[in-house]
Amino acid sequence: MNHPVEILAGHVKNSISFFKHVVVSKHNFLSNRISRGSLTGRSAKYRPLACSHRDAAMQLSYRLTNIFIHRSKMPQTTPYSSKFNPSTYSSNHSHRQPVEENYGGLHYRDNKLVSGSLEALIQLLVPTVDYYPDRSYIFTFLLSSRLFLHPFELMSRVCYLCVDHHRVGDPQTDKKRIREIAPKIVQLLTEWTETFPYDFRDERMMRSLKEMTHRLAFGDELSRRAMQRLIQRLLRKLTTLGQYEESLATSSATAAAMDRPLALKSKQQLVRREECVLNLCDDPFVFAQQLTHIEMERLSYIGPEEFVRAFAQKRPSDNHKSLFSKRKASNLEAYVEWFNRLSYLTATEICMPVKKKHRARVLEFFIDVAQECFNIGNFNSLMAIITGMNMNPVSRLKKTWNKVNTDKFDILVHQMDPSSNFYNYRTALRGATQRSSTAHTSQEMIVIPFFSLFIKDIYFLNEGCVNRLPNGHINFEKFWELAKQVSEFLSWRQVICPFERDRKTLQYLISTPVFSEDELQLASYESEGPENNLERDTRRSLRSECFFENPCLRH
Repeated sequence: MNHPVEILAGHVKNSISFFKHVVVSKHNFLSNRISRGSLTGRSAKYRPLACSHRDAAMQLSYRLTNIFIHRSKMPQTTPYSSKFNPSTYSSNHSHRQPVEENYGGLHYRDNKLVSGSLEALIQLLVPTVDYYPDRSYIFTFLLSSRLFLHPFELMSRVCYLCVDHHRVGDPQTDKKRIREIAPKIVQLLTEWTETFPYDFRDERMMRSLKEMTHRLAFGDELSRRAMQRLIQRLLRKLTTLGQYEESLATSSATAAAMDRPLALKSKQQLVRREECVLNLCDDPFVFAQQLTHIEMERLSYIGPEEFVRAFAQKRPSDNHKSLFSKRKASNLEAYVEWFNRLSYLTATEICMPVKKKHRARVLEFFIDVAQECFNIGNFNSLMAIITGMNMNPVSRLKKTWNKVNTDKFDILVHQMDPSSNFYNYRTALRGATQRSSTAHTSQEMIVIPFFSLFIKDIYFLNEGCVNRLPNGHINFEKFWELAKQVSEFLSWRQVICPFERDRKTLQYLISTPVFSEDELQLASYESEGPENNLERDTRRSLRSECFFENPCLRH
């Protein structure tokens, strides 16, 4: 069985490389027709903004004079979007030498943490009576430290440093100290369980959490109750996550069982079904809204730790029996698989109609849906639809394409052009992000990135994080960069979809059978016959393989 990392990497590589291939091919055909005009639609209008690239920065503004800094007040926690200060990278230091300083295994440049030994970084995470770490540091270290040690190992170390390391043996003194530090321990564990709940699917993590509850009960009844409430919230969240993943698994199994026999039925029979897309929903705006519902629901269940664990090297401790190790990146995989499903669904719906005018109507419908997705800020569904429309079984239907005005499609292809590392798309994404940050409505806050490309970017950031510096230090500058990217994703994930749900359309999108690649190719040949001997041979071979018992598919 393939390792989850290999599976996910294969999904991402195939999605991006396939999209580049089909879009470049289509781009060559359409290059003389591309217009740079604006798109129109009934949704909130959005055009890519020609804004400069915002500096990807997120460093702390405080400095340490030793590992533990004395502070009189615990810091206020802030939302994800404001955890990182862009100005820390944007300052121009070209006219002076940066100030380099070292404190207890931590290296600072201009008061910003840039590297440190693993032990020193762990110490910086641990609260004391007079010190509590900045929330941005907590998030960044909890996210990326798993590249070097398992969360269970970090949890054990933190628990030891918080309580056991400072025991003096006198019950009264120990009880007083636990009472003083308990609120900060509770806050740290709250940050951990709220942001990285998947970590606690490991039974060892949950056991450590319960042990800490007993230790805090020794000195502080209020903190013990707070820990109990924390565990109750965590269990509810894990239950919800588990139910969601079970529903995904059930849907996938049902679709796999249904796809083959239903896909092999007659085209005429399928196109007259009540569930045919245009009979079910002929409004592109509503259809795009339902796609956005699915996208945002699946995004909401992706944990930030999955972005790191998906590409972390497998360690012996990962063999421990737990839900955590079994479901290393299942939600990431499911989301990439959704992209592939939508691409094949688009192609299936276009290839299925027997009559050319019906295929043209479906083609125009999906162009309008893609446009509405762009206006909403749903780039993942947009890219999936374009990918489906650029598959060879669809792109070869020249008679069908000739009946369609492709001006809007040409603009969309231009926006998602993969050249220059998807420069046009990245510009549009920055514009959508800026719109979201100043939004007055939930609809304006929606940002759904082209996920396979997002994963590719995360992969390269992970590569930078895992490489230590020559002095053995961990490169914390890379940690900040990864945390900035993932933190931005979390702000997108938290948006509540404002659109009304259409249950029939949602069910159709999730469960309706789709053609396989070979079945799509054969359906295309049945719609518009082969043009040369190679295509005729291919059709003959596909007929014998896929539709041997279904002669009604033949004209």
